[in-house]
Amino acid sequence: MTRTYTVETYGCQMNVHDSERIAGLLDEAGYLPVTPGAQADIVVFNTCAVRENADNKLYGNLSFLAPIKKANPNMQIAVGGCLAQKDQSIILKKAPYVDVVFGTHNVGSLPVLLERARIEEEAQIEILEALEHFPSTLPARRLSPFTSWVSVSVGCNNTCTFCIVPALRGIEKDRLAADILKEIRALVAQGVIEITLLGQNVNAYGVEFGDRGAFANLLRECGEIEGLERVRFMSPHPRDFTDDVIEVMAATKNVMPHLHMPLQSGSDRILQEMRRSYRSSRYLGILDRVRSAMPEAMITTDIIVGFPGETEEDFQATMNLATVAQFSAAYTYKYSIRPGTPAGVMPNQVPAKIVGERYTRLHEHQQAISLGVNQKSIGTNHRALVSEVEGRRDAAQSRLTGKTEDFRLVHFDATSAARPGDFVDVTITDASAHYLIGNETAHIKTRGGDAYAANLAQATPQPLLLGIPTVK
Repeated sequence: MTRTYTVETYGCQMNVHDSERIAGLLDEAGYLPVTPGAQADIVVFNTCAVRENADNKLYGNLSFLAPIKKANPNMQIAVGGCLAQKDQSIILKKAPYVDVVFGTHNVGSLPVLLERARIEEEAQIEILEALEHFPSTLPARRLSPFTSWVSVSVGCNNTCTFCIVPALRGIEKDRLAADILKEIRALVAQGVIEITLLGQNVNAYGVEFGDRGAFANLLRECGEIEGLERVRFMSPHPRDFTDDVIEVMAATKNVMPHLHMPLQSGSDRILQEMRRSYRSSRYLGILDRVRSAMPEAMITTDIIVGFPGETEEDFQATMNLATVAQFSAAYTYKYSIRPGTPAGVMPNQVPAKIVGERYTRLHEHQQAISLGVNQKSIGTNHRALVSEVEGRRDAAQSRLTGKTEDFRLVHFDATSAARPGDFVDVTITDASAHYLIGNETAHIKTRGGDAYAANLAQATPQPLLLGIPTVK
C-alpha cells in the first residue's frame, strides 16, 4: 500500500517554495499526498525561526502528534527548515519520537533519511552547514498551475541584530542568470504566466559576481520572455535598492508596479541599533523615486514594534513615517527575542504590555491608511489575475477573487466564465482596508487558465513537477 504524506509550512515565501520542493521529492519517491481529513503516514514540518511563535507552533503540533505516533509506530515525522537548523540538538530532546531532522541546506536528502530511519528504526539527523546545490535542482509540486516562485539566491550577507536567518541560511549564494531564465522559460512552457523572484535580499542579487546591475538586468531579461505576463520580486533591502531597478520596473511591461520594501522602524536611532544601514530619509527617497517613475505603484512593508530600547518617541517616528509613506499594507510584528542574535541580549527589552499596546496602535493606524489608499481607487480600472471562483449565486453571475497588477486583493462580480489563471478587467466600486470590490468589464482568456483547466480536468490532478539542472 502506498504511503501518504503532508507538508506543514511555517514562515516566508522561501519556505513555501522549499515545501513545494519537499512535496515534489516525496512524489518522486513514490508517496502520495494525503486526502483531506485523513491522517498522513508521513508528516513533514518545514519550519521558520524568525519569531518565537513559530517555535511554539512546531512544538505544540509535535505534542499533538505524540499519541497518534504511539498508536501507529509506522507513522514518520520529519522536521526541516530554519528551526531544525537552529534546534538540531534540541528537537529530539523535546520530541524523541521525531524520525528525521534535516536542515535548510539538504532538503534533497529527505526521502533517503526517511527510508534510513524506517529500516534502522532510529532517528536520523542530517544538518549541513553550507549549501551544496540550489533547491531549484529538485522536483516540485507547485501550488498553482499558473503562478510560481523562482529563487535567484539563497542566504544573506546582512547582519541585522534582530535576525537569525543569515546564521541558518548562510551567506548569499547567487544563481547564474542563464539558469534562472532557463527555469522561467520551462515554467512558462507549462502554462505559468506569473513568476515571483525570491531571495532573502533579492535586489542584492549579483553580489557574488561583483555585478551591482545584475538584478536590474535580470528583470529586463524577464521582460523579453514571450508568454510571461507578470513578474514580481521580494523582498528587497533599502540599502541595495538602486535607481536602475526603478527604471527597469517602469520600462518593462510585465514587471508589476508593486514594491514590498521592509522598513522595520521609522526611528533612525532604532534603525542604527538594528544595523539596518539606511535611515528614514533614504527610505522615503526610494519611495518618492518609485512613485515618480510609476505613479500607480503600491508600496507594502514590514515593521517591527518593540525593538529593545524603543521609546515612545521612536514609536511615534514609525507612526509618522507610515503616515508619510502611505503604505497600501504593512505586515506588523511584535519584536521577538531570538537566541543567538545581538538584539536578544540587548538591555532595555521593552515590556510585553507596552509592545502589545504599541502594536495595536500601529495596526489601527495602518488600517486607516490602507482604507484611505484603497478608497482612492474607487472608479478606477484594474486587471486582476483570477485566483479563486466561488460557487455561482445564480445562473448568470459568480463571485471571483484575484490580484491586481499592484498586488491588491480584489473581489468582484463576474458574468463571464472566467477561470483561475485568466485575466479579468475590473472597475472598482468599493473598498476596505484589506481588499477592493468591483465588477467585471472584460474577460481575457490566458494560457494560465488553460493550464488550470487541463489540470482540473484530470481524474486525479497531477503534481506539477519541475526539475531544472542548475547545479552551481
